[in-house]
Amino acid sequence: MAKEPLNIVTLRRVSYNDRHSIITAWSRERGRVSLLVPDNAGRSGARARALMAPPSLAGCLADIRPGRDIFTVSDIRPLHPLADLRANPLKSMVAMFLAEVMAAILRESQPDAPLFDFVKLALERLDALTEPRAVANFHLCFLYQLGRFLGVEPDASTWRPGRLLDMHDGLFRATPPPHADFLDAAESEAAALMSRMTFDNIKKWRLTRHQRNRSLDVILRYFAIHLAPGLAQMQSLEVFRALS
Repeated sequence: MAKEPLNIVTLRRVSYNDRHSIITAWSRERGRVSLLVPDNAGRSGARARALMAPPSLAGCLADIRPGRDIFTVSDIRPLHPLADLRANPLKSMVAMFLAEVMAAILRESQPDAPLFDFVKLALERLDALTEPRAVANFHLCFLYQLGRFLGVEPDASTWRPGRLLDMHDGLFRATPPPHADFLDAAESEAAALMSRMTFDNIKKWRLTRHQRNRSLDVILRYFAIHLAPGLAQMQSLEVFRALS
């Protein structure tokens, strides 16, 4: 089969042997893919590591063959260099954390071009941000909107003052549900308000570190219920909480 062009955002890298690594990526054309890329001491290995270091936006040619789960790639090139994201420690930490979350929840090997375009645009927006508060809040906005693309966004239209968010079905209810996965009235109001957060207005949200961490805990618990049960046990989570 002829080589197929892929546009990808890289999510995870693991060593395969002395000459190659396996990159987990989300592609515009095929959804989740595993790619075998050079990882040797030579020039080709160094270039591949630089262009595919998670999270990166890259294009490549993939050797797609029936019956294979891992595709070899060639002609790797950047789609967007994300230069400031690499240079800025906070931006880099945010992006790496979000890549780990996406690696856990984006499981489908089916194309979803709008989702890819959203992730690509989001990383480009993060790269271009200049306000520290916007960078600090970015992950919350991204994850909430990611839930919207994945079809699990809470239904903010059901919120009324005093209602409680049932995290099992994403509805705001007048009475507590028959399980423990719900938010109190104050946190439910905060969750409803978060539906208004956008990449254009995140710099206006004045959140303390405690509020950001609590919001992140709630989002990850919500995603764990709907998408990936082990999400709250990510290795980088405690480090991210401490530094974000």
